[in-house]
Amino acid sequence: MPPVRFTEFLALWNHLQGRGTPDLHLEMADWLEDALARGRRELLLLAFRDSGKSSIVGLYCAWRLARDPDCRILVLAADLTLAKKMVRTVKRVVERHPLCAGLKPEKRELWGAEAFTLQRPLVGRDPSMAAQGVGGNFTGSHADLVVCDDVEVPNTCDTAPKREELRTRLREIASVLAPGGTSLYIGTPHTWYSIYAREPRPELGEREPFLAGYARLELPVYREGPDGARLHLWPERFGPEVVERIRRRAGPAKFLSQMLLTPRPATAGRLDPDRLRPYAAEPDIRSVQGRPVLTLEGRRLLTARAWWDPALGRPAAGGESGAGGGGEGGGGRGDGSVVAVVFGDADGRAYLHRVLYVRAAEGTEPAQDQCRQVADLVEALQLATLHLETNGIGGFLPGLLRQTLARRRLACAVLEETSRRPKALRILEAFDARLAAGMLAAHRSVWETPFVREMRDWRPDGRGGHDDGLDAAAGALLASPARLPRLPPPPRAPGWGGGTEPFLADTDFDP
Repeated sequence: MPPVRFTEFLALWNHLQGRGTPDLHLEMADWLEDALARGRRELLLLAFRDSGKSSIVGLYCAWRLARDPDCRILVLAADLTLAKKMVRTVKRVVERHPLCAGLKPEKRELWGAEAFTLQRPLVGRDPSMAAQGVGGNFTGSHADLVVCDDVEVPNTCDTAPKREELRTRLREIASVLAPGGTSLYIGTPHTWYSIYAREPRPELGEREPFLAGYARLELPVYREGPDGARLHLWPERFGPEVVERIRRRAGPAKFLSQMLLTPRPATAGRLDPDRLRPYAAEPDIRSVQGRPVLTLEGRRLLTARAWWDPALGRPAAGGESGAGGGGEGGGGRGDGSVVAVVFGDADGRAYLHRVLYVRAAEGTEPAQDQCRQVADLVEALQLATLHLETNGIGGFLPGLLRQTLARRRLACAVLEETSRRPKALRILEAFDARLAAGMLAAHRSVWETPFVREMRDWRPDGRGGHDDGLDAAAGALLASPARLPRLPPPPRAPGWGGGTEPFLADTDFDP
């Protein structure tokens, strides 16, 4: 093929199809070609739903193959069916585009639905283009360009284990890419914990975004100027009326993620962690008139409740992290061992101060090591009482914890608890009203644990994944006495009934 710019290749194809080329598609094409010229090897193209991004990238693949028939391209999608759609698009372009003449192979077996091999100078083991689902076996392939076309969809990201599995599979691309190869992601975000997010999610243990360092092009359905005016990027097809109709039909969360590229959960959760008030202060204990007084941010604390929901089995590989750690969790749905500490003030505010995910160290006896970690927490926060849920663990753990506390001379009472009500009802009762009233705060350390992710994912029907931290925090909140805010007495209403005078009644009674 003679040297032709990708924008020209695209415009010629659209002309043959009897349609024009919108500015939005030219912007995508310019960006892809410029990235290739600059040697950028890690690319992310985010564009709103139905913007034609997959079609443009399919034409880009055909252009790359026309420039270099020895190029090898691997397409990954959420499943094989979606990946094959892009392969079919490229096959049609190769068959009909005048600049791809002579590339189609003569043998039919080289022109398959999942993979094809062009007429090319080099003889290689890998096809010119192949399709694979992201959950399939692609590690034996080699490619100069890996296209990840909508690998994040609800079916691959609606639970924590699925999101961790998706990230694990995508990390394997590094072993597929040839030296100097390019990875190109295209899609729209489907979850708050999107692989496309600009910012890391500390509750997953991330220190940087999953695609840190990638060159990004983001094309929402419209952009807002400083004056609030909206510039629609494809006004001929997605004008104001059409966009408003999509907004009403899709709902706010889905519209934000799919059309404005702002990560949001695919379905709104019942518990919104954005309603938690974060704080960074630590409790301060001092003596006032010979009595200890505990304060937090200048407010006097009246209650402290710690609730331990234990689990003695070791977590599965890839499961929840320990205290302060992240990770989405990937193994089984086994329960985790969690301690939650809640303080309360005189006005009824609750402070979720610690959520400790207790994980026994390798080579230790799980029950003893967990008791040691809980004792560390009791000592650090000077807790006087700890509620220990005994459902299903037998009667030995409370005694073991008491022995551990006694050896360390920690004056903390261990109260054995048995939960008989459904977990979902306990969680709703503990969190719903407090969140709605803005009466629940959470320490910054809590935001670095899986707890916040549990809140976003939680569903009353149990389909949200792990909820061990929520269960422990609910126990601590429900164990705290309910307090109403102290209000000044109402002013006395002025008397309007008039004064009263003594009255002597006449009687005929003669004792």
